[in-house]
Amino acid sequence: MGIDVLALALYAASFAGYALHLYRDRPWSGRLATLLLILAIVAHYYALLERSRAIHAIPYDDLYGSMSLFAWLLAVTYLGLETYHRQRAVGSLVVPFVMFLLIAAVVAPSNVHHELRTNGALFALHITITVLAYAAFAISFLLSVIYLIQNRGLRHGRPGLAFWRFPALEVLERMSRSSVWVGLVSLAVGTALGFVWEHRLTGQFAIADPKVLVTLIVLAVYAIYLAIVHAPAWRGARAAMVCACNFVIVLFSYTIVNVYFTGFHRFF
Repeated sequence: MGIDVLALALYAASFAGYALHLYRDRPWSGRLATLLLILAIVAHYYALLERSRAIHAIPYDDLYGSMSLFAWLLAVTYLGLETYHRQRAVGSLVVPFVMFLLIAAVVAPSNVHHELRTNGALFALHITITVLAYAAFAISFLLSVIYLIQNRGLRHGRPGLAFWRFPALEVLERMSRSSVWVGLVSLAVGTALGFVWEHRLTGQFAIADPKVLVTLIVLAVYAIYLAIVHAPAWRGARAAMVCACNFVIVLFSYTIVNVYFTGFHRFF
């Protein structure tokens, strides 16, 4: 719990730096925010590691572990995008989501299913890469929403105070595409690893499992997004709307499907 609090404090300090960078455009505040985010990610990693050692299991099978892992991978994914695209303005909107998820994880009840303790490294890798995909899709959703708000402001001639600090529409679109590529490749790899692990365990593939079916739908809709994003008739706001709507299916898979339609995947 102590390391969780430290990570949360570092995320909060990072958010303050990103907010200052957004509204005041001070280079030092942006660099400080990134440094604090890196420290928060490291502290958060050790919090996950500490929990794994405490329960002698991968910390994914209860709500606490799942949300904490999602928050950590959300921060890691954003940091990678920030480094690649050299854009810090979006950090002031991403980090609060990371903080919200971590707070929710801390207050969530812990209820570990001990039967998962012997499932091995392949199973852990399958879950981690799959949740990484969800985190990347969450980033693309946020970027798409920012794109739509910015685009609407431009069309109506009413940009907000922070409007001029955010990346240009073209940059937001490129960042969203990058995030979708990360999510699509991660989900494909994670799903393949899940099939391999299941075949080793049971000798068969549960293609008809609701989680698998919805995952295949998620792969399809994001592949469609990447196919249409360059088309003149869809590029821009329409493509951003498609990307934002796709995330509804991801949320459905991560929540409703896990809880009500499959007893195996539960919180991952």
